[in-house]
Amino acid sequence: MNKIHPLATVSPKAVLGDNIEIGPYAFIDDEVEIGDGTKIHPHAVIYNYVKIGKDTEIFPGAVVGAIPQDLKFEGEITHVEIGDRVTIRECATINRGTKASGKGVTRVGDDTLVMSYAHVAHDCNVGRHCILVSYVGLAGETDVDDWAIIGGGSKAHQFTKVGCHAMVGGACKINKDIPPYSLCGREPISFAGVNIVGLRRRGFSSDVIRNIKDIYDTIYYQGYNISDGCSKVEAGFPQSEERDTILNFIRASKRGIVRASDGKERGPIE
Repeated sequence: MNKIHPLATVSPKAVLGDNIEIGPYAFIDDEVEIGDGTKIHPHAVIYNYVKIGKDTEIFPGAVVGAIPQDLKFEGEITHVEIGDRVTIRECATINRGTKASGKGVTRVGDDTLVMSYAHVAHDCNVGRHCILVSYVGLAGETDVDDWAIIGGGSKAHQFTKVGCHAMVGGACKINKDIPPYSLCGREPISFAGVNIVGLRRRGFSSDVIRNIKDIYDTIYYQGYNISDGCSKVEAGFPQSEERDTILNFIRASKRGIVRASDGKERGPIE
């Protein structure tokens, strides 16, 4: 049975699951679908064309599904998709996609935490188990892969990518791609090592973590350019999920990955 406060505004066209709780002065628009067990706190706003999964919690002042802040948007129908067990804290904003991007949907994956005042712009894709700390800003079409953490106040340039299990420090300007399993920070942002603590917490063995470290030592610190470094890794390291994840990410990068801590910039493969 749903608990909808009499002071909430819920469109009769909205599709609600079971055991949903909606607080006073919350607003739920027409084309909205909300999964079982989700809680919408007072004064939260869910606009049209939003699909929310199960057991998600949206706190006061959050706005999900507002039209994109993109001058190319022409009023077309686009969407937001929120996964299961997502937490969206106070005053966070998640905008719809755009037709111009070719995507038309903004996604936030299962078990992700979007902290207060964070912004997820049009056509972003945030993976599962991610954490966007307070005041993080993702510009349009930013991709954040599974288990990534972005520190408070950091801002991601449009089209940038953050790899899986990466951690970005607070107040960083993310203007290059952040490779998987890495720890990045400083000003300008640079590679600072492997996210060892995060990987240990997620069950990666010491041997796997050491292998990841050796791969990045080859790419960043043995004097190769990015293309040659990747070739050396491919030839010199046995096939593994982690090796292939790193190589595929770097080779697909269009903006280039962040520079090494020695200041040597690593551009995209030509």
